[in-house]
Amino acid sequence: MSKQVLKVDGIDVFYGTSQALFGLSFDVQQGETLALLGRNGAGKSTLMSILYGFYQADSGTIRVFGQPVQIHNADEAIAVGIGMVHQHFMLVDTLSALDNVMLGAEPHWLLQHSSSQVRSRLNT
Repeated sequence: MSKQVLKVDGIDVFYGTSQALFGLSFDVQQGETLALLGRNGAGKSTLMSILYGFYQADSGTIRVFGQPVQIHNADEAIAVGIGMVHQHFMLVDTLSALDNVMLGAEPHWLLQHSSSQVRSRLNT
């Protein structure tokens, strides 16, 4: 029997008088892969931004491994096991590939690793 990893229940999001998400509910079981499909403006990015703490839902709940969570920022999302790969990459032309990757790393990761540590690990 699989375990429920994520449950999104009754998520509503308003931008002024426009409703971006209306009663969105779904769950993801351990080992399951979920794809979000929809036309432009359907709310996919809004949902991901809520799960990653960029936006707050106007109503509804999120549970991770059965526990209700309130995610207000990326650090809180990562702490409960939610990560996000951003759709648009913004590279700095004057930086190396490694430096660009480190630039996009989460702040807590950067505090634990220096670029020389990462470079030496890549060269082994």
